[in-house]
Amino acid sequence: MIDGNPIKGRGAGGQVRNRFAERHYADMHWEAIDEPIDEQGQATKYIETHARTIVNRVDSPDLPFRWSLNPYQGCEHGCSYCYARPTHEYWGYGAGLDFERVVLVKRNAPELLEKTLRGPKWQVDPIVLSGATDPYQPIERKERLTRALLEVLWRYKHPAGLITKNGLVLRDIDLLRDMAAERLVSVAISLTTLNEDLRRRLEPRTSSGINRLKAIEVLRNAGIPVIVMIAPIIPALNEPEVPLLLRSAADAGALGAGYTVLRTNGAVGEVFEGWLHTHYPDRAAKIMAQTKELHGGRMSDHEAGRRMRGEGVFATNIARLFNVMKRRYFAGRAVPELDRTAFSPPPQGQLDLFGPAAR
Repeated sequence: MIDGNPIKGRGAGGQVRNRFAERHYADMHWEAIDEPIDEQGQATKYIETHARTIVNRVDSPDLPFRWSLNPYQGCEHGCSYCYARPTHEYWGYGAGLDFERVVLVKRNAPELLEKTLRGPKWQVDPIVLSGATDPYQPIERKERLTRALLEVLWRYKHPAGLITKNGLVLRDIDLLRDMAAERLVSVAISLTTLNEDLRRRLEPRTSSGINRLKAIEVLRNAGIPVIVMIAPIIPALNEPEVPLLLRSAADAGALGAGYTVLRTNGAVGEVFEGWLHTHYPDRAAKIMAQTKELHGGRMSDHEAGRRMRGEGVFATNIARLFNVMKRRYFAGRAVPELDRTAFSPPPQGQLDLFGPAAR
């Protein structure tokens, strides 16, 4: 916040305390009155990191995949509800504005992926880009890491999934078309709202809902299987849009649909509650009360099998609405299973003789 106004293009209203940091820094007036930090002119910083590994094992019964890969840490999209915000604290940054304006770039990701796939112990299972931050966030236009990763996966005939809310995914439709022809890729498009005013506040640097629907249509016309994710469903905010979102995604050609409900783990709670009181003070109390009802009186829930869908009467109502609308609009549709049998790494040592350029 600057002088009581939200920061343009950002989801978080300010910094939040890092739970691992011994000290918390803030600008102070000489008379000991807190001074707001001028964030308005702060451009996003991109910092190269040298990751040691890149493929992460996912041990969660809530998620339908075992492996994820994140070429970027932090995300400029700025979604105020993002469950990945607390991961930035492990790098010494905050889950608030730092998460949006300090993006760590793993430029050695393609090399590390290739090393992983060539390893003698690797067992084929789809790798999802990406499990935390969006692989098509704005910096991807310049860095092209996601495309480079897809090129590695395609070269090795390895199955993969993509999760994004950015129309930039269409840039790579040539690769995705080839991979889909051999059942090696599927794309999940996150669709939260078709209310553009809400989208600009909730997900300030993402593609519009209309452009996401267009991306679904273009991908499907190219033969690429697409799933729509209504995530998260936020009570009294985007919840009433669920039927419209499912119908619109089905009309665009999506083959499947899923959803999660809002939960604000860790520092996300402070970020999201601040966002609510800034943008929707008239209904903040209602949204928080209904979200807590989904999670046994809390804004967060860490219990596997329950945290993504919630519990209680309100969660049951959401599930019934979603399932009825899904049956109505997605009847007879199915997402093809990815092929795990085509994986074909080159023989060990054969390409190494010529260096990375030959790969």
